Amino acid sequence: MKALPIQGNANRWGDEVYFSTPVNTKEENGRVDVEVGSVAYWPPGKAVCIFFGPTPVSSGKTPRAASKVNVFAKILDDSAVFKKVLDDDKVNLQSE
Repeated sequence: MKALPIQGNANRWGDEVYFSTPVNTKEENGRVDVEVGSVAYWPPGKAVCIFFGPTPVSSGKTPRAASKVNVFAKILDDSAVFKKVLDDDKVNLQSE
């Protein structure tokens, strides 16, 4: 949260948008199964991930990360708006 605002170029992986960041931190309370609307940091990729539906490794409608992520925020509005985000779109993440 201290690194916000952060911006980057979007990548899509199923119903997940992620982008690289300059943040470099270790796993803390990591998990692979997350809720729709979760915003997380993915340590192996040094990336922020926004989950809004199933990913290619999900077994149902619940989002699943490629490997453990640190969830640090939640989208309060309808996270389905991220379905409109395309690869290489600019994403700006900031706190309210």
